Amino acid sequence: MADTTSSRRDKFAAAIGKFSGSRFVRSIMAAGYSVIPFSIIGAIFLILEVLPQAIPVPGFAAWYAGTIGRFNPVFQVVFNSTMGILALIFSGTFTFKYVQIYRDEEHLALDPLNGLMMFFMALFITVPQLAWKSGAIQPVQSVANNNFIIGGYAVSGAGMTRIGAVGIFTGLVVGWITVQIYRFTIKHNWQIKMPASVPTGVSNSFSDLIPGICVAVVISAINLLLIFGGTDIFNILYIPFSFISQIVDTWWGFLIMIFLTNLLWWFGIHGATIIGSLATPIALANLAANVAGASHFYAGDPSNAFVSIGGSGATLGVAIWLAFRSRSKQLNEIGKVELVPSLFNINEPLLFGLPIVYNVDLAIPFIFAPMASGLLAYVAIAMKIVPKIRVQQPWPTTVGLGGFLATASWKGGVLGIVCALLAFVIWYPFIRRYDRKLLKQEQEAEAKLAAEQK
Repeated sequence: MADTTSSRRDKFAAAIGKFSGSRFVRSIMAAGYSVIPFSIIGAIFLILEVLPQAIPVPGFAAWYAGTIGRFNPVFQVVFNSTMGILALIFSGTFTFKYVQIYRDEEHLALDPLNGLMMFFMALFITVPQLAWKSGAIQPVQSVANNNFIIGGYAVSGAGMTRIGAVGIFTGLVVGWITVQIYRFTIKHNWQIKMPASVPTGVSNSFSDLIPGICVAVVISAINLLLIFGGTDIFNILYIPFSFISQIVDTWWGFLIMIFLTNLLWWFGIHGATIIGSLATPIALANLAANVAGASHFYAGDPSNAFVSIGGSGATLGVAIWLAFRSRSKQLNEIGKVELVPSLFNINEPLLFGLPIVYNVDLAIPFIFAPMASGLLAYVAIAMKIVPKIRVQQPWPTTVGLGGFLATASWKGGVLGIVCALLAFVIWYPFIRRYDRKLLKQEQEAEAKLAAEQK
């Protein structure tokens, strides 16, 4: 029976590991990393805009209005130039990396930069809103209910709507189609080959002419068929995106994400990579919506601000306790090694050193402590005790500071600290019992060694 269970566990781990190592997921993770510097830049200028809310000191608002506040339009422009073009940044990086992986692993004559340019062309085919009226395709025009669509292009104070965060999911699908068409045409030699005497740059431009035409025709044809049906590519793809977005924005949807993330980690699989690759587009879209006035909980990076404090499993308190209170020599040394990294949400020494991975003794707190922190954070923000998340803080940001930056409020900082304390309360009886277990094993080993030496 044990062998059967072990076999099933290994097959499950292998299947999930294969998915996490797939070209698609690797490309999405690269895209997620590419967004980080731009989100930080946008966050800095957004914080400059909302300083009076972040620093509720008497007299500060008046001083701000007469000094820094005079430059708010500039701050907004910089913010729009980062968060307002997230579909281009995220999906563009995804496409570039996807082409690069195929080039390197299948040894095809693919140019990632050309693939990126084809993607931009394909994406902008889906940006204007068109309709079939009076026997012809016409651009949509609308100025009703603050919905400004001019010449088919939906615009807002943040720029063109469809190239912002709400367009990330569409961008990913369009990017995937673009790469597959590019790969197929090159793999089957659908290209114009110039004589060897033609300069390389000119030759390359002609070699990608047919793939580019194929991309334009396929995306345009799909979009045209949908327009005849009264919709378009963006609206069709936004339906599942919106549905999933609504689920993860609920308390139970958020807890399911936390549960799956840590369950996968317990199997030794990078759960944050798997779940994060699917949820990042939603978090970014909700973040942009929050800045515009919406009230989504799941926005930016709530996990590293309030849930995974110290790393997956919310292990900051565990690391501190091990370093200063553990009686087991093994655990005490691991705690000392992990103490500093845990302050920046890095806990691989604990995951593989305690270990937590495949450790039945620690499975319950590892999975349920972060769920408790997540529920507390959700309730605090949903009840408006703590402001909504409007900034995506860097993931290594330490406890307290991460919550403060995410919400641009001292209340967010306090919430982060309380979440970390709650997680440790759940961890404490389990890690204390585990410490006693290992201490007993060490004492028995020392006694046996002493007896052998006599």
